[in-house]
Amino acid sequence: MTERRRPVDRPRRAALDVLTAVRADEAYANLVLPQVLRKHRLEGRDAGLATELASGAIRMQGLYDPVIDACLTKPRLQPEVRDVLRLGVHQLLSMRVPDHAAISTSVDLVRATVGQGPAGLVNAVLRKVARRDRGDWVAEVAPDRDTDPHGHLAVAQSHPQWVVEALAEALGGDNELEALLAADNAAPRVTLVARPGLAEVGELEAAGAVRTSLSPYGAVLPGGDPSGIPAVAEGRAGVQDEGSQLVALAMADAPLQGRDQRWLDLCAGPGGKAALLAALASERGARLVANERQPHRAALVASALRAVPSASTHVVAGDGTRPAWVPGTFDRVLVDAPCTGLGALRRRPESRWRRSPDDLDVLVALQKVLLDSAIDSVRPGGVVVYATCSPVLAETSGVVSAVLASRGDTEEVDRFQLWPHREGTDAMFAATLRRRPLA
Repeated sequence: MTERRRPVDRPRRAALDVLTAVRADEAYANLVLPQVLRKHRLEGRDAGLATELASGAIRMQGLYDPVIDACLTKPRLQPEVRDVLRLGVHQLLSMRVPDHAAISTSVDLVRATVGQGPAGLVNAVLRKVARRDRGDWVAEVAPDRDTDPHGHLAVAQSHPQWVVEALAEALGGDNELEALLAADNAAPRVTLVARPGLAEVGELEAAGAVRTSLSPYGAVLPGGDPSGIPAVAEGRAGVQDEGSQLVALAMADAPLQGRDQRWLDLCAGPGGKAALLAALASERGARLVANERQPHRAALVASALRAVPSASTHVVAGDGTRPAWVPGTFDRVLVDAPCTGLGALRRRPESRWRRSPDDLDVLVALQKVLLDSAIDSVRPGGVVVYATCSPVLAETSGVVSAVLASRGDTEEVDRFQLWPHREGTDAMFAATLRRRPLA
């Protein structure tokens, strides 16, 4: 008589699909997740469970992997089996899932996706994990906090140690470091933006959102699918972190001398900031050029701008380091430069595992060229906002200082650094520069 197998839990199978895509295909969890949810026809609580399982397991693998390894008798483990174990450990150590449910569903999952062979191993490992709580496991697998504080936090808060050290440097010390790392591991809020002249925040509030405190155009959606809100579906509103909104407003509202008709978003993809800028430009009688080097990302920008009057925008697929326009063409320029993305780890949980210190050298060189190009693109008296979704000093103040030191025609007039543990936003950096008027 053959054993009758239980059906595989659909949210857990969906979460495993996300982990597989991130690991095997280098997919981005936030992009592949909606596709997987549709594939498995998950909505409501089931979609929420799949999201928490996938995001949490990816985010916390820096802790979960040492825990798993401590429970193995043999060091080698199939990647597919480790993915299942990460999901199981997340349920045992970080969710309110009963131990028996976390273990049995993980065994069912590995049987259905890998085969009968690893089922016993998964059962044995997760039973060992369940014997201790998260704090006990941290004490077991993390370096000593007193002798190696950054190494301890790297494991306990699941960040690569070089990232921990870079964030500590950006904070100016360790006093807030653990709070920042913990905030990186918290599920982000869904924040919406009502694009001015196209939608009102009140329309988002009527759909259940709550007005934000920092951006006049922002609202937080406590639950539900934002695409079900008509203003979002029509492009009159969008999903955009409040910090990202503040960067766009820094560019749009910086004091300006003279003409204010030509705006440029130099690195516009995928289009969130460009859409807010385009709406503001339209209201003020200005025109935004949204430039993006990669054609497929330029298409995303065009889609984001679809609700803005066409006379107010122009999308260009071009290289921002070698612009096609005449120097001094624009009155306002935003250069939201490609960066490590270490300020958005709440939303992009896999980014912390994909970046390395070597990436900084390449990115910083590009950031300097883009900022220099942005300054060349603005007229004397005009303003440039340099922004990154990273607080790392090498790609924030370091880039600004280096570029300003290389030219005598530009001055810094303002800057800000946001933090998830302080403001509840992504860790956005923005510096406002003004090209000095001609004498």
